[in-house]
Amino acid sequence: MWCSRSSSKGCWRSCRGRTAGHCRSGHVTADRMQWLLNGSVWDADRLRDAVRDYVVSHLGDPDASLVIDDTQAQKKGTKSVGVAFQHCGLTGDVRNCQTMVMLTYAAPAGHAFIGRRLYLPEEWTADRERCREAGVPDRVGFATKPELAIAMLEQALMAAVPFTWVLTDAGYGRDPQLRAWCHERAVPYAFGVPADLPLDGPPGKSRHPAVKRADDLLHYAKARDQWERRSCGNGVKGERLYDWTAFAVEVKDEEPADTFTHWLVLRRSLHPNRCGKDGQLHREIAYFLVHAPETATVSEIIARAGGRWQIEEDNELNKQLVGLAQYQVRKWTPWHRHVTACMLATAFLTIQRAAIPDPEHAPEPGKGSNPDESEAAG
Repeated sequence: MWCSRSSSKGCWRSCRGRTAGHCRSGHVTADRMQWLLNGSVWDADRLRDAVRDYVVSHLGDPDASLVIDDTQAQKKGTKSVGVAFQHCGLTGDVRNCQTMVMLTYAAPAGHAFIGRRLYLPEEWTADRERCREAGVPDRVGFATKPELAIAMLEQALMAAVPFTWVLTDAGYGRDPQLRAWCHERAVPYAFGVPADLPLDGPPGKSRHPAVKRADDLLHYAKARDQWERRSCGNGVKGERLYDWTAFAVEVKDEEPADTFTHWLVLRRSLHPNRCGKDGQLHREIAYFLVHAPETATVSEIIARAGGRWQIEEDNELNKQLVGLAQYQVRKWTPWHRHVTACMLATAFLTIQRAAIPDPEHAPEPGKGSNPDESEAAG
């Protein structure tokens, strides 16, 4: 986001054709921007909490969802805090990158980040001298990505953030500790899960397999052929349409909260797009474990399973609009300051957008929105 060149000539040479925060703000060098992130005195966690409260005050809704996902910033070298060769969701392979675990508040009026945690691989936390050089506090030890997600959920609960559901993909949904956290607190969730999620299903009959794992239900889904076509939201190519079906299930060694039920939701692509072991193209199947109140309808369960797209949009918008992954800071504190400032910027944009009246419900030109005022004017 910011150019690090110290001379004005070098700055314009390096910034031509790409974003440079200090150039756009009228600064000759990056010194002021770098001072804001590296040298000035302010608390990024207090700003994070203020961003969360700001989002909730404008978008808060008891029916909102908290959505968990991680995103990466590709980096060179070994000095940037948390950098390591690890899975990069953007490219789908292993890259030298930093991983940030993010939490989105998704409400009917809009969605924006309210939490962030930097993931430190074990190769970092096992080397305390390396951590100290990068400014990592001694109290920070190793935590898995799901554990970082749980910490953010705990913060949201302590801050009385209004929400009902928690949503995430299979990278987090496969974690039994995260599922147990929701069971213990009677929190509804819709988590992507792997095809081999253990289930305690019926033993099976002639020509019908026993249900011991999630993908065993695919046979029953095809046999009964009761799919419901629904959209997961708008994508760059229009509505994200899939076919959905759901089964009430029992998860091996896991009990739902009182008055709750576990469901296994299957999502099928509309067209063949995945190469199978037979070399042929097949429709891709994704699996979601849903922990829902007994009163929840199948339509609501399917709708929640398809709601995770909002955090994907937040990841994309933060990178494209405010440079979430474009920074030249290496240490712990500047990293948190940069990411939190990006959260503030997009929260402001989201709230401003939410305040714009819906054209479909706006009053016609020349007609007052208040009937009494219209009659008085006449």
